[in-house]
Amino acid sequence: MRAMQFFKDISLSAFIAGFVAVLVGFTSSVAIVFQAAQSFGATPAQITSWIWALGLGMGLCSLVPSLLLRKPVMVAWSTPGAAVLATAGAAGSFSMGEAVGAFMVCSLLVILVGATRGLERVADRIPMEIASALLAGVLARFGIQAFAAAQTALPLVLLMVGAYLVARRMAARYAVVVTLMVGILWVLMTGQMAWSMEPVRLAMPVFVVPQWSVSAIVSLAIPLFVVTMASQNLPGMAVIRASGYELPVSRLITMTGWASLVLAPFGAFALNFSAITAAICMGPEAHEDRLKRYTAAASCGAIYIVIGLFGALVTGLLTSFPKELVVAIAGIALLSTIGNGLASALRDERHREPALITFLVTLSGITLMDIGSAFWGVVAGSLALFVQQYKQSRSALPR
Repeated sequence: MRAMQFFKDISLSAFIAGFVAVLVGFTSSVAIVFQAAQSFGATPAQITSWIWALGLGMGLCSLVPSLLLRKPVMVAWSTPGAAVLATAGAAGSFSMGEAVGAFMVCSLLVILVGATRGLERVADRIPMEIASALLAGVLARFGIQAFAAAQTALPLVLLMVGAYLVARRMAARYAVVVTLMVGILWVLMTGQMAWSMEPVRLAMPVFVVPQWSVSAIVSLAIPLFVVTMASQNLPGMAVIRASGYELPVSRLITMTGWASLVLAPFGAFALNFSAITAAICMGPEAHEDRLKRYTAAASCGAIYIVIGLFGALVTGLLTSFPKELVVAIAGIALLSTIGNGLASALRDERHREPALITFLVTLSGITLMDIGSAFWGVVAGSLALFVQQYKQSRSALPR
């Protein structure tokens, strides 16, 4: 029944939004995942297993809740977590078994946070202006990269921006669809596709027996948990709230923890809410009817499942697109969401400066203690808001 409703609700723009989300999310960080796996001495079969586990985990955790709730639920791998693993794995002497044990410990911590509603309580205290500024700051970097790509691919970027502006005026609902098609046609005509054809075969999972050690828990599990919650789940929750969706976030966090725990022996190091790709599927470009944007998230999940099942083939296809096309379509697809986020963040004069500080710190890309700028943007904006409110409350006291 829900499947039939999905086919009634889906549109071309929603499916393309799901595809763009996969294209952006996968190609922008898959190299880091490969590097993380190799740092633990992974064999080619184990690397394929990592893509199998991550693809199925992300796909099922996006597809199933989106269909059941009829609201967009977007789950991705932890890109900053992969970077932490790549660094720690290269610096240490951890085996693949110890890495898997650390993945499972991290998953248990995520389950604990979801079960106790810890992160949701923190997010509930963040004003909407701060959340909107965080969203705009996270996404604005992709907007900047879209136009910066003109330095190395000026004709492609100009053509895509021009196509978007024309399509936006004549058929706004399909503006991103038209832009992507124009970009693909251009790179095909100019021979810029770096084809990497692989034989069609199913990816095979490889089970690794987990091993637990104190050093792996301290050096791998805890840093992976911290950056996943602070740099991925918190911004992901901000995107959900800023987009106007009410989701059972704690239960969904618990779901990602259980999925990571089950798939950890096969290479799923951490699953979490996505932020950037979620904004693509939750924004107005995905579907004009916000009640039907769940189809974009479900499409994204279905494509991730295909990636998991046919890892090598689909990975070669997706990574054949020029980098400039990927960043250009991402930035263009996020223009409306960035604008809405900034408008919401700066709307209330009382919260304008703290929101602006959140936006700028997040946009800066600063990383401290291996934690990304999204977390520090929330911290900086919240501190600024506290100072302003504290001063106002003191000045309002009778003398």
